[in-house]
Amino acid sequence: MHATIANKLAQERRSRLAAEKLLEQKSRELFAANQKLALHARMLSDQIVEQREGLARALSERASLIGENDRVRTDLERANSLVMIAQRRLWDAVDAISDGFAVYDSELRLVAANHVYLSFFVGEIPIGPGISYDEVTRVAADRGLFDLQGRDPLDWHFEMSERIRRREIPPLEIQTRDGRWFRINNRWGAQGDLVTYAQDISDAVRREEDLREARDRAEAASRVKSAFLANMSHEIRTPMNGVVGMADLLAETDLTEEQRLYADTIRSSGEALLTIINDVLDYSKIEAERMRLYPEPFDLERCLHEIMVLLQPGTKDRAVKLLVDYDLFLPTRFVGDPGRMRQILTNLLGNAVKFTQAGHVLARVVGFERDAGRYELHITVEDTGIGIAPELLEHVFGEFNQVEAESNRKFEGTGLGLAITHRLVQLMGGEVWVDSAPGEGSCFGFKLTLPCAEPATPIDAPCPPITLRTALVVDDLFVNRVILERQLRTYGLDVTLCRTTEEALRVLGDGAKCDVILTDHRLPSLDGIAFAQSLSASGYDVPILLISSDPELAGAAQLPEIAGCLQKPVLRSELFRTLQDLSRRSLPDPAALPEPPPASDPPARQMRVLAAEDNRTNQLVFSKMVKDLDIELRFANNGREAVEIWRDFAPDLIFMDISMPEMDGREATRAIRAAEGPGAHVPICALTAHAMDGDSESIFAAGIDHYLTKPLKKPLIAERIGASAHGHIRPPLPAADQR
Repeated sequence: MHATIANKLAQERRSRLAAEKLLEQKSRELFAANQKLALHARMLSDQIVEQREGLARALSERASLIGENDRVRTDLERANSLVMIAQRRLWDAVDAISDGFAVYDSELRLVAANHVYLSFFVGEIPIGPGISYDEVTRVAADRGLFDLQGRDPLDWHFEMSERIRRREIPPLEIQTRDGRWFRINNRWGAQGDLVTYAQDISDAVRREEDLREARDRAEAASRVKSAFLANMSHEIRTPMNGVVGMADLLAETDLTEEQRLYADTIRSSGEALLTIINDVLDYSKIEAERMRLYPEPFDLERCLHEIMVLLQPGTKDRAVKLLVDYDLFLPTRFVGDPGRMRQILTNLLGNAVKFTQAGHVLARVVGFERDAGRYELHITVEDTGIGIAPELLEHVFGEFNQVEAESNRKFEGTGLGLAITHRLVQLMGGEVWVDSAPGEGSCFGFKLTLPCAEPATPIDAPCPPITLRTALVVDDLFVNRVILERQLRTYGLDVTLCRTTEEALRVLGDGAKCDVILTDHRLPSLDGIAFAQSLSASGYDVPILLISSDPELAGAAQLPEIAGCLQKPVLRSELFRTLQDLSRRSLPDPAALPEPPPASDPPARQMRVLAAEDNRTNQLVFSKMVKDLDIELRFANNGREAVEIWRDFAPDLIFMDISMPEMDGREATRAIRAAEGPGAHVPICALTAHAMDGDSESIFAAGIDHYLTKPLKKPLIAERIGASAHGHIRPPLPAADQR
């Protein structure tokens, strides 16, 4: 029984333990469930809080969006209002302009247009937005709204439609039927729209027409003026040919001093009148832009010296020396218009001589090579004359201007020389300037760039060489001494300079040795000839070269004390040849050359010359000028006679006047050229009193070979006759004149 109770108690204990374990397990499960429930409750609580906060934010954002929407709506309404105002202002402005304006969309339908554009079609068709560009141009063509310039309306309509198909549409100028002119400008916009702008150019067209009429009137007036000047030149030169020609011939006869004075006065006055005529004609050609340049190779240094020689007689009664300082390292030959270059230099040097009573006139040429074969030349003309006041310098290159002052009222002139010089230098692409001071002198200069035309073998090639080593130069003018020193040093000579003969005698007395002495002719105390005679009497055996500005002093070279004479200004090549000659004298004589074969007998026939000239006075002048030549001369009174005489006379040379009755010189020349056989060509030289630019072109175009301008000069006629002589006739010039 006790066992039963114990088993029961044990079983009950086990049941209680199992119940406790189950209770503990359920408690744990209940705790876990409570924990999960608490966590879920917290999560639900957090979600509820978040949802409440999100709802609050959503409500706040909703309220904000509602306010923003109101503001945006207000801004849009304000912006739309501003756009409408700007658009209205823009179209009001476009509508207010006096030019037509229209916009077509990408399908070429009208979007908008101002009243000027629409006014083209008032009373024809109603035009408004939506109408096509093709319809607008078709109506304009059919109704004759524009001047089609004789074209068919359908063709014009097609051209206008085709025109706007291009990417770049060229402007078009058209005239309305009421006489207004418009320039139509079309341009494609970025969105494919076509913008059309019709600019009213009626005032510009009228101004252009007025300018065209004014230009035509000015050109007509210029042609009339040129024709008047050419005719006046011809009318004046024709009698002047008789005056100057007869004066030249008269001066060659035996005259008393008084008669020679009268003849020289007639000749100089005639030449002065011709200078004035030439100045007026030259300026007229420059003003009308008809002046042309004819470049050819020429020797600039020789050109300068020739001008100096021509001006030398004008300084005979004054203590004025003419000098040339040409850079020894510069070429002398260039390509340019030698006639115009000579005219520029003559104007500048002539002015310098005219306004200088004592001292010197110096022409200086320097320069450098700019590029291959082209030299920039700076040419200046310096004088010690009356000078120009500073306030008057800017006027010296004006037309008909002369510096009006008490000191130069006695000097004559047209006042055109410097104006012509200025324009000619500009025409050659150069610049001109002047520096001056009253009472001290002036310096006129100009700058040119010219191509070099130096021959392959230098003209002054040292063959044979100069063997002289020392030279003594005596000249009272410092500038002249420096120029000679530079020239002589270039040829390898050591140079001693002396201002007076006394100084030279003192240098020689001190034992100085020299191989050659160069002395000026006119020195302050003892002249050059007396100085040479003094040295010879003292036993000095040195060659002496006399430098003189007197062309008639060539006889001094025959004096035993004088080895040679050099003409001022001293030409570089002439000095070089003289030094070569002196060097050869010190060398042994070369072997005698074989005598040349005897010349063939001269042909028996005289040279036949035909002169066509309708003026009896000019015939007389011409015949007197050639009376000493060995020629057979015949005259024709007009071009028709000249052609007839040419057929029978067969002249070797024809002098042809240009202006003649019945048939002028050009027509006669063309007739002769047309009748000449194959290989035949008689030289024809025109005699013309016309001097306008363009005359030479028409003369040469007629077949004329050369021309001489009246008044005629005897040396030029003789030169032309001599140049035309060939081997089958006797030399026409006297032996002394043969080249």
